[in-house]
Amino acid sequence: MTSPCPSHEPPPDKGDRPQQPRDGAGLLAGIPSMTLLLQAAEQDAGLASVPRPVISAALREAVSALRRRVQEGSATETDCEAATILASACELIDTRRNQRLVRVINATGVVLHTGLGRSVLPGAALKRINSVGAGYCSLEIDLASGRRGQRGTHLERLLRELTGAEAALVVNNNAAATMLALRGLARGKEVIVSRGQLIEIGGSFRLPEVMVAGGATLREIGTTNKTHLRDYETAIGNETAMIMHVHTSNYRVVGFSESPDTKALSELAHRHGLLMFDDLGSGALLDDELWTAAGEPTVVESLRRGADVVSFSGDKLLGGPQAGILLGRREILDTLRRDPMARALRIDKLTIAALEAVLELYHEPERANREIPLLAALGESPASLKRRAEALVVLLRAAGPSGSFTVQEDESFAGGGSLPAWPMPTAVVRWQPGEGVSLDDLTRRLRLGEPSVLCRVHEGAVYFDLRTISERECDPLAAAISAALT
Repeated sequence: MTSPCPSHEPPPDKGDRPQQPRDGAGLLAGIPSMTLLLQAAEQDAGLASVPRPVISAALREAVSALRRRVQEGSATETDCEAATILASACELIDTRRNQRLVRVINATGVVLHTGLGRSVLPGAALKRINSVGAGYCSLEIDLASGRRGQRGTHLERLLRELTGAEAALVVNNNAAATMLALRGLARGKEVIVSRGQLIEIGGSFRLPEVMVAGGATLREIGTTNKTHLRDYETAIGNETAMIMHVHTSNYRVVGFSESPDTKALSELAHRHGLLMFDDLGSGALLDDELWTAAGEPTVVESLRRGADVVSFSGDKLLGGPQAGILLGRREILDTLRRDPMARALRIDKLTIAALEAVLELYHEPERANREIPLLAALGESPASLKRRAEALVVLLRAAGPSGSFTVQEDESFAGGGSLPAWPMPTAVVRWQPGEGVSLDDLTRRLRLGEPSVLCRVHEGAVYFDLRTISERECDPLAAAISAALT
């Protein structure tokens, strides 16, 4: 993310030059033509590698912004000079380059950082993506017969094998999975949901809005902290199609609280001929000590307790790519598969490839815990993190940044709307930079460096949390810190 024209800065004021000797019309007339500005850009060595269309677009935007400032009376003669306009265009080019997707070293300790793409894919998934994306693939061809096949057949087989579900369907995220289930199974009908489960997910996207998009009518029952089974039973009427249980994956209601579990709700729904839909959100796949310790419900557990349909995310506690996974009874999933909306929400070949590779790892739990970065990060012991933090301190001191580096104990969180009440002990490197260093400026330079680094700042120091820093990232991190101070 290095600037394409690092030498470009607006020229300084020249002595006693008057800042606005002409009126607005005169300033507008003095703005150089696009031809002259492009000629000036061609002579700038810093812009030699920038494509001409990119330069032209930035110059036009810079000139348009300048014209607005002239009309508002806030521009000066200096602002209208070619060098100043070219410098503004360079800033725009830099800004756009910094908005591209780039690799980031996540030193925040938030394992499922939504802003940083949530789960990190394992090497097996990256290898499969590269293999499938580098050429043609058997996306909708049955290689055995040579005829047209169904997209994601192997993916769905893996999900059935791992969970015991009769059928599976994968769409592009869990909000889409929820909307498709509501649309296909309860459109024009009522869906009963506890008031304490009317969640809001990232981007102010709320469950009631998902219900509206799915064409279902929300029947809200209970209170924020307490909803009884009798509340559900009382609410059942002629227009009821479904009981919906929503796992509050991004918050917890604790203390004086109560709500029926999925087994009780499934039994109630089936007694009345209704469907039971469990929106798990986070998507812990298998029974495991990790999820037991965190009090996190699993997909397998929900199916065993009688849920007709279960939905969850692919890029949260599963540790895969972004996806919305639906599991359940075959006739129900077939109904959803036939919905025209399912085609609009379907996943592409690269997502299928990555998700297949991740699920194949789950066939060997020990290997999954070792090779899926999310599971490895959540399961790493404090002692291991401390050893790696001490090694990072040695590396950082050798890189030469000023200030002091120390290892401290701290806490990490899963993030990404998962495990909100499960802080994990971690080890951090605390960096107290030398005198005269602005932390705001320093962390900005770290963010804009190559590689980009995101960290925590607390009480006048910078913190690097080892739970989200892999071993292979330590050397690049040291180089990035050294470069940020140069």
